[in-house]
Amino acid sequence: MQQNLIEIPNYKTVNLKHIVLDYNGTVAKDGILKEEVKKLLPLLAQTYTLHVITADTFGSVQKELQGFDVHVKVLQSQNHTLEKEAYVIELNEYQCAAVGNGNNDEKMLQIAEIGICLMGDEGCSTKSLLASDITCKSIVEALELFVYPKRLIATLRV
Repeated sequence: MQQNLIEIPNYKTVNLKHIVLDYNGTVAKDGILKEEVKKLLPLLAQTYTLHVITADTFGSVQKELQGFDVHVKVLQSQNHTLEKEAYVIELNEYQCAAVGNGNNDEKMLQIAEIGICLMGDEGCSTKSLLASDITCKSIVEALELFVYPKRLIATLRV
């Protein structure tokens, strides 16, 4: 898998390999993968290693992501916030972008090289909003930042 060097003027240069996605409230609604995400995952998987990290509240993540080139991590600990953060660190936080919306996404958004808070159907946690580098109003907007990196540059440049 290639790494993706993105120079963001007067901000930083990022070398992304992984995109870590929260599941419910981010790429899924009520346990069902959003249709627009189904179209973007194969495109992103050509360039990035994709990860979905979830408590799997609805018990549907494996079925919904079957056939997609995505690593699924179902949370096992009592502290999902720290488990998500540890997962990103294990991948190498400097090569990760992370997308989420809930309180338990705060630390993974903060530690990832690029953290994106999604203000979608469920809203977003204030903690995650403040921990992120970017806020998007839809998962399509968030994921397209990696398909069209000039959008990412335009948002973060100083």
